[in-house]
Amino acid sequence: MKSKYEIFDRGRLRVKPLAERKHDLEIGWWLELWDEAPPFAHPDLKTIAERLGEAKRRGAARILMMGAHLIRAGVSRHIIDLVERGFIDHIAMNGAGAIHDWELARIGATTESVARYIRTGEFGLWRETGELNDAINKAAELGLGLGENAGRRIAESDFPHRELSVLAAAYRRSTPVTVHVGIGYDILHEHPNCDGAALGAASYRDFLIFARTVERLEGGVLLSFGSAIMAPEVYLKALAMARNVAHQEEREIRRFVTAIFDVAPIAGDVHREPTKAEPGYYFRPHKTMLVRTVADGGESYYFRGDHRATFPALHGTLQEVA
Repeated sequence: MKSKYEIFDRGRLRVKPLAERKHDLEIGWWLELWDEAPPFAHPDLKTIAERLGEAKRRGAARILMMGAHLIRAGVSRHIIDLVERGFIDHIAMNGAGAIHDWELARIGATTESVARYIRTGEFGLWRETGELNDAINKAAELGLGLGENAGRRIAESDFPHRELSVLAAAYRRSTPVTVHVGIGYDILHEHPNCDGAALGAASYRDFLIFARTVERLEGGVLLSFGSAIMAPEVYLKALAMARNVAHQEEREIRRFVTAIFDVAPIAGDVHREPTKAEPGYYFRPHKTMLVRTVADGGESYYFRGDHRATFPALHGTLQEVA
C-alpha cells in the first residue's frame, strides 16, 4: 500500500566536514584524573562508595545511567577508570552521549552551538559524525548492540583520541554500554545514511542487554547522572521485566541502591513522592528512581551539583573508601 504522504528527500542535504565546524568543547577541557575538579562534598557520598564496593564484591550490578552532559562535563577519564577497576559494570546512555564520545575520539572536540548553526540549517550535518550511522547499520547486520559495535569500531580505529572514548574502554573490558535512542532525537537521524530499521534493531538489542543486567540488581547500585527522561523510563521498564521473571523464580529484586546526581532542586523530603499538583511530580527521577522502585526495601539518595564536580567527587571517595 502506498502512503498518502510525501517524505523529506535526504539526498538534497549538504553535509559538511567537521573541520568547518566551530566546536564549543576542545580536548583541553577533559580532566586528567589528577586535575583538581570543582569542589563538591556530601556526607552520603561515602555511603554510595561503600555500597559500590559491596556490590562489586558480591557480583551484583553496578550500573551507570547517564545523559550526554556527563561526557561534556569532561570526566571521561574518571568514568573509564571506574570501568577498568570494576566499580561500574554497565553503562547506559542516550544517543547524544554516543555522538559526543565518537566525536571526541575522532577529532578531539565536540559540541556545536545550536543557536549558531540552526540559522543556516547546518546543525548536526557533519560528515564524520554521520560515520557513526555506518557503525549502527553494521551492528544491526551483525546482530550486535549499538553501543557494542560503536565501541568496537572506536577501539579498532586509528582515531587520534580513542583513549578518551568511554565506548571503546568499556568494549575492551567487555563491559556493556547500551545506547537508548529515540527516533528524531539525535543529529545522526538527519543524515542520508541513517537507517531507521537498523537503528531500532541495534538500540532495542541494547535495551534487552540492559534488562539482563538489571536482573542482577539485587544487592547492587544504580547511579543516574543527568538524565531526566531516558534513565528513569528505560530503568522502569527493565526493572518490571526483571522482577516479572524473578517472581516466577521465587527471587527478589528489591534491596538495592539508587543514587541520582542532577542539578534540579528537590524541595522537601526526596523520599516522598510529590503530588500531581507539584511541579516536582514531573521530574521523573524523583518519583521513579528515588521513591517508587525502592519502596520495598531499597535505599535512594539525591546529590545536587554540576557533573564536573560530582563525578570526580564520587571517584575520589571511591579511592578513599572502597
